[in-house]
Amino acid sequence: MLRVSMVLLQRQLILCVWVCVSSALVVHSLPWSISCPVGCVCQIKPWFSPQSMSREVPTVDCNNLFLTQLPSPLPLDTHTLCLQSNLLSALETSLLQTLPNLTELDLSQNRFSSVRTLTSTQPQTPSLRSLLSLHMEENQLWSLPPAAFSSLPALQELFLSHNQLASLAPRAFSGLGSLLRLHLNNNHLTSIDPLWFTTLPCLQVLMLGGNPVEVLPERGFQALGSLRSLVLGGMGLKGLPERALEGLDSLESLSFYDNLLTTVPTHALRRLPGLKFLDLNKNRLSLVQTGDFRDLVHLTELGLNNMEELVAIERAAMENLPELTKLEITNNPRLSYIHPQAFFRLSRLESLMLNSNALTALHQHTVLSLPRLREVSLHSNPLRCDCLFRWVAEEHPHTDANAHTKTQMPQAVRFIQPQATLCSEPPELRARRVREVSITEMSASCLPLIPPGILPPYVRVREGEKLALHCRALAEPQPTIYWVTPSGQRLGSSNNTHSPKPASRPFSKPASRPFSKPASRPYSKPASRPYSKPGSRPYSKPGSRPYSKPGSSLNSKPASSQTSNYSSYHSHLPSPASGNASVLFSSLTPSSPPLLSSSVYRLLPEGTLEIVMVTSREAGLYTCVAENTLGADTHSVTVVVQGPGRGLRQQMLEGRG
Repeated sequence: MLRVSMVLLQRQLILCVWVCVSSALVVHSLPWSISCPVGCVCQIKPWFSPQSMSREVPTVDCNNLFLTQLPSPLPLDTHTLCLQSNLLSALETSLLQTLPNLTELDLSQNRFSSVRTLTSTQPQTPSLRSLLSLHMEENQLWSLPPAAFSSLPALQELFLSHNQLASLAPRAFSGLGSLLRLHLNNNHLTSIDPLWFTTLPCLQVLMLGGNPVEVLPERGFQALGSLRSLVLGGMGLKGLPERALEGLDSLESLSFYDNLLTTVPTHALRRLPGLKFLDLNKNRLSLVQTGDFRDLVHLTELGLNNMEELVAIERAAMENLPELTKLEITNNPRLSYIHPQAFFRLSRLESLMLNSNALTALHQHTVLSLPRLREVSLHSNPLRCDCLFRWVAEEHPHTDANAHTKTQMPQAVRFIQPQATLCSEPPELRARRVREVSITEMSASCLPLIPPGILPPYVRVREGEKLALHCRALAEPQPTIYWVTPSGQRLGSSNNTHSPKPASRPFSKPASRPFSKPASRPYSKPASRPYSKPGSRPYSKPGSRPYSKPGSSLNSKPASSQTSNYSSYHSHLPSPASGNASVLFSSLTPSSPPLLSSSVYRLLPEGTLEIVMVTSREAGLYTCVAENTLGADTHSVTVVVQGPGRGLRQQMLEGRG
């Protein structure tokens, strides 16, 4: 009896679902029983309000009919009127005023050059009292006069993107006190006038991207206290004034996609107390430095993707982001270094996307610092399956604090696309899936490696400029870094790393003597050592290795790879007329005091060598050495100083000599 009842109940449920679906299909396909203009389609169709509420409304669709004037007769109950892709350049507003329920009007892809031709000539008499949404994308509008839309008092959405707007009157949007969404993207605006927004107290979404605006004004958006989403992508922004975003206390989503930012606008971002989503994709950052993302306490998602120049994420670059759950740092072809302590106090991070970079490893300390990490994406990286990746082979690489029991519970990390997460080194593990490599196949310690993308073969700079050379390396024990100048001076200190396990420094000098003269202390470079199987590397004292030509590496590459490297970096160097160094060699304001300072050189934390003021005497070959107790790796860069009377080829030859 119970089984029969269950069968009957199932049939009733199936019948109910079928009736509901059929009814919905009938409503969507049933024509609106009304006299419809010739060529148009009149139907009852779904409509979404500016608050994203959906309902069925009477719709007149007159798209793509080559109309030069309004069709007639228009049904009096028309709610949505679609006139997209026609030849309209003017409208008879008196005809539209006969439609008391008109709520949405789509005039996109027409030939309007002025809004005077579609709004009432008497602003005191509102022409379309019920209109909530107006679409005018892809027309020929070139300016907006004062109070351009004041005859539309109920308007909540205004779409003006992809026009030719180059001039807006200071009070162009006067009378739109109910406006929630404004799209001005992809026009010809070259500056932002704060007066545009003084009459928009309710605005929640503003899109300004695609306009050639290089600088934002101080407090330019101060009147937009209700704004929740701001899109500033593709504008050519090179920097942000500290108070550019002041007053946006309700802002939750901010996009700087495809701009020319070379540093993170840290001070401006800290004036956004409610920021949750930040898009910095496709900018020109070369480094994400210590403190760049600090104390953004409500940030939930951060994107740092598609950056051609990004090479390193520094120590504590992201600090105290207690609500961050997703971090995307992908498709950065030169990103080869993430400091073991790059992420600090990210207590809720669950998703870490690092695929399609140039990373050789993700350090265990990085994983341990993320207690709630659930998934990581590392595929499409040249991964080195050695000591730095031992955590992958462990069953539980880190622990997760259980808030209820106050105990540490094991928590495994899931790899996204594990079949594509492959080892590139050592040779015997090449093309193996990372997850399939056992811990016995990985050594407990490994030689330093300076990622090949950190330093290019050469950089040119003008006399009098400041130059910063960034060198980074990973190993276990963690390496220390020092530099050798063209004259043979060794620039280093007893501790220029903030890593959790600093290695011993048999070559380091006392802090009181950061320099040594070439005559009294000749530089002796560690000999090159080929990659060997884990566990087979014998220990030998680094100090016993004879000097060899700077530029060779312990993990040496064929000469052909150096040639291709030169070509790829040369294409990104500026022309001599620009006077700027490569973005990999930018002037740097350190967040910590220098470890070494003189009238010529400053050694900054993490291995950056800064030339305070470049002269012709500083031209030549600079060698970075990363060293731990097992050995060392080196990488060299030629600094070419552009000065009067010396050609580029001559300077490069002199530098190599």
